[in-house]
Amino acid sequence: MRKKNILNLIKYHAEKNEAGFKNEAYDIARYFDSTGDSELAQYIMALLSGANTFVPQDNEYNLPFFMKANLDSSKSFPLPTLITNDIVGIINSIGHKIGVNKFLFEGDPGTGKTETAKQIARILERDLYVIDFDSVIDSKLGQTSKNIASVFTELQRLPHPEKVIILFDEIDAIALDRINSNDLREMGRVTSSVLKGLDGLNDEVVLIATTNLFGQFDKALLRRFDSIINFNRYNKEELIEVAESMLNEFLTKFKFASRNMRLFKKIFLTLDHIPYPGDLKNIIKTALAFSDPNNEYDYLKKLYESIQPKDKKIDLKKLQYSGFTVREIEILTGVSKSQVSRELNV
Repeated sequence: MRKKNILNLIKYHAEKNEAGFKNEAYDIARYFDSTGDSELAQYIMALLSGANTFVPQDNEYNLPFFMKANLDSSKSFPLPTLITNDIVGIINSIGHKIGVNKFLFEGDPGTGKTETAKQIARILERDLYVIDFDSVIDSKLGQTSKNIASVFTELQRLPHPEKVIILFDEIDAIALDRINSNDLREMGRVTSSVLKGLDGLNDEVVLIATTNLFGQFDKALLRRFDSIINFNRYNKEELIEVAESMLNEFLTKFKFASRNMRLFKKIFLTLDHIPYPGDLKNIIKTALAFSDPNNEYDYLKKLYESIQPKDKKIDLKKLQYSGFTVREIEILTGVSKSQVSRELNV
């Protein structure tokens, strides 16, 4: 072991560069192993991997570039049958342990890619570790690709890969098409590091990546995934089913609000394009939060107003033509039934 190794250890510790510190420590362990002191080398490796037999182990992992996701608060929502079948296939493939372990979820924002990864982790009773791209991406030339190499080194050394799932959420942060990059050389180095890491990934490590920018994804990288799941496959009825599921969940927290699923569904049927689940959740929750606690159906009025063009006044005639009853129009507009009846001549 050279003085340089000790100096680097101190330097990385002072800089709080845990990845650099651990890589240096691994080099020291390899040095001791090469000199015949395998017992000391194994002890160092055990300390670094979290597999020290002298310390009681929990299910935590020392992964400096990752954050452990909180799965307790994860709420499921209905997925379209096509997507559900694919997810069941993923769960089955993980159980078969035949090396089908890299999956890409692609689709528009709010389609449920990240939440589905959480649900898979919950179903399989595994911890979910999400890569922190803010700590991976570095402005220094070449450092990002080195960090990516460190990321995959850490994944290769996981003591119990069968207990975790790794999530590269919005992997397009590092994997956009090299042809479209402003810095071709740097993006080439970064993408090459990702390609190399995926090629050498342990078959026991389950990795899920998500992207909102599938069309710009590097084609060479696409070939590294065992399966690509498209999350844009919702039809209108399925999105309304998701919305109803969300409303039922939220209404348990807003005791003053009453259910009117018929009107709730009719509101969304007025739209040509119903938002995806991520946006639906925000729209419904905000309508409830902003509603008058003394009016059991005010959230429906707030909901209808939120999905209408901001520059257009609510038209009673249009509501009538859309199939809303006089009572429903009263709820959505705040105009009394008698006045609505007079204006509509009903």
